[in-house]
Amino acid sequence: MAILMNSITSTLLLFSLSSCVSTNPLLVNSSSNKVIPERQDRSSVGQLAKGDFDRMADVELRENTESLSVLMLKLYKRNPHELRKSTTDSAEKMVAWVMDGEAQHHYKFETLNNLQGTEAIFLAFKYDYTGDRVLAFVVGLQTMLLKSHGDKTDFYLTDSIDPQNLYNVARNIEIAAWKLSNSRDELGALYLLSNEMNDKDRNLSFEREFGKMIGRTDLYAIALAEKSQRLISRVMQNLATALFLPF
Repeated sequence: MAILMNSITSTLLLFSLSSCVSTNPLLVNSSSNKVIPERQDRSSVGQLAKGDFDRMADVELRENTESLSVLMLKLYKRNPHELRKSTTDSAEKMVAWVMDGEAQHHYKFETLNNLQGTEAIFLAFKYDYTGDRVLAFVVGLQTMLLKSHGDKTDFYLTDSIDPQNLYNVARNIEIAAWKLSNSRDELGALYLLSNEMNDKDRNLSFEREFGKMIGRTDLYAIALAEKSQRLISRVMQNLATALFLPF
């Protein structure tokens, strides 16, 4: 058990350090050419109140939020009619307003009837919904992630996150991704276009982004469970008939 714990901790530290620390203002990941900004608060007094797992929570949630921003932009590009239901601005401005404006809107939107979490995700695939389905889908996922983290985005030694909630959210992301790729209206058309596979085009970028989110969330859930010696109740589901899990 001690060896496993040390291995997981080492993995977490490497992940955290690769995302948070650099000797240069910008660190470029050579495998993906992703520019990773240096954390400006890594030497602040507040960092003294954080343990390794708190920093990992910071990284995990921040990276998952970034993935959702990428997915939201991709969805608007593939479904421009949904963007026009919300704004005449560009997709980039809409994504920035939604994902960076929590202090203003708290992810509560009248066009979504202020729904969040799985209720907002269901709304995105409701046959008679006439609002912005991309907004409903992404807000549902983001608020689900936030709730599983205690509605916090910054974590300290006094905070506690339930690994079971994180595990359940990872499964819910799998279900949401399946719904995105398979849910159709009464005429048989997809509610939202995402991945594309045909004789000419093969676009699985949505699937890869969802995979990153699931992997990060699962890794942190397992690490937390090992740290606290808590068991995770694992659920095997058929995605076509699966229900969202509580979080």
